[in-house]
Amino acid sequence: MEFLVILIPFLFAILLGRIMIPFILLVSYKKRLFDPVNSRKIHQRVIPRLGGVAFAPIQFCIFVTSLVVIFKLNIVQLDVDSWAFLPTLMMLLCGLMILFIVGIGDDLVGVDYKWKFLTQVLVASFFPLSGLWINDLYGLLFITSLSPWVGMPLTIFVIVLIINAINLMDGLDGLCAGLVGVGCLFLGSLFIYYGAWVHALFAFITAGVLFPFFYFNVFGTYKRKRQIFMGDTGSMTLGYSMAFLAISFAMNNHYIKPFSEGAIVVAFSTLIVPILDVARVMSVRYRLGKPIFKPDRNHLHHKFLRTGMSHRNAMISILLLAFFFCVFNMIMVQLISNNIVVLLDIVLWIVFHYVFNAIERKNTQRIRKLSMANQ
Repeated sequence: MEFLVILIPFLFAILLGRIMIPFILLVSYKKRLFDPVNSRKIHQRVIPRLGGVAFAPIQFCIFVTSLVVIFKLNIVQLDVDSWAFLPTLMMLLCGLMILFIVGIGDDLVGVDYKWKFLTQVLVASFFPLSGLWINDLYGLLFITSLSPWVGMPLTIFVIVLIINAINLMDGLDGLCAGLVGVGCLFLGSLFIYYGAWVHALFAFITAGVLFPFFYFNVFGTYKRKRQIFMGDTGSMTLGYSMAFLAISFAMNNHYIKPFSEGAIVVAFSTLIVPILDVARVMSVRYRLGKPIFKPDRNHLHHKFLRTGMSHRNAMISILLLAFFFCVFNMIMVQLISNNIVVLLDIVLWIVFHYVFNAIERKNTQRIRKLSMANQ
C-alpha cells in the first residue's frame, strides 16, 4: 500500500505535466515569449523558454494534496513523525514559490543577477531556520558532527551552489531535466529503502513532472511548434528541490531516516557532475583572468559537442556519467572510507577531462586540416 502512495502521485505528476506543457506552448507562441538567440546559445531558432512554469505548481499541488489525503484520511500508516519535518516542508514550498516568481520575471523581462543571487541566499536560509542543515560530515576531512555556527552557513552555501550548478547545466536539450530526473529517482528509491516515505513522495513527484517536459524538450520539433525550454523558472526550482532532497538525505536525523555511514557522499553523488563542472569552469576562468561569473562555452556539454558528438549523444553520455557516479559511490561507501571515495571521484573526474581534452584537440586539428584542404 505504501508504494501506491508514491506511484499514484507520480503518475498524476506525469499527467498534469502532459496537460500543462502544450498549454504553455500555445500561450508562448501566441504572445511570442521566446528564448533569445545569441552567440552563446546552441540553438539558432526562436523557442519558448517557459516550460519550467509547469514544475513548481504541479509539485506544490500534488505534494500538498497527497499529504492531506495520507494524514487526514489515514488511508495508510507511514510510521513517520510528521511534526519533526513539517516546518521544513512548509519552508520548502515557500522557497519554491519565491524562486518560481523570480524565475518567471527573469524569463519574461530579465532580472539582474545580484537580485537573483540575493533571492537564492534568502530561500537557502529557509532550510537551516526550519531545522534542516548539514550537521554531520560522516568523517569527511576527518570531521564528524558540525556545530550550527558552521553547519548552517555551510548549508546555505551548498544550496546556492546547487541552484546555480543546475542552472548552468541547462544548456543542452534534456540535460538539466535528465540530471535532476536521475537524481530524484535515485534519492527517491533510497528514501523508500530507508522508510522515508514523505521525502520519497516529493522526489517521485518531481521526477514525474519532468517526464513530459523531457519528451517535449528532446523530441519536440520546432517545425510543429512542440519544442520548449525550461528557462530559469524551471532550473532554479529544480535546483532548490534537489538541494532539499540531498541535504535531507545527508542530515543525521533519525526522524527523517536511520543513520547510514556514507549518507553525505551518496546524497551528493547525484550532483557531482554539475558541481564539479561549475568548479572546473570557475577555476579555468580565474586562471585565464576572466570574470568568473561571465558566461562562456566551456561547460561539460560544450566540450562533448566539440569532440564531434551530436546533441543527443552528448546528453545521453553526461546522464550515463552521472548515473555511474551514483552507483559507484553507493557501492564504494560500503567498502572503503568516505574520504577515499571522494578522492576517487575527483581523480576519475580529472582523468575523464584529460582524456576528453585530448579527443577535443584531435578533433579540432582534424577539422582544421579539412578546412585547409578544401581551401
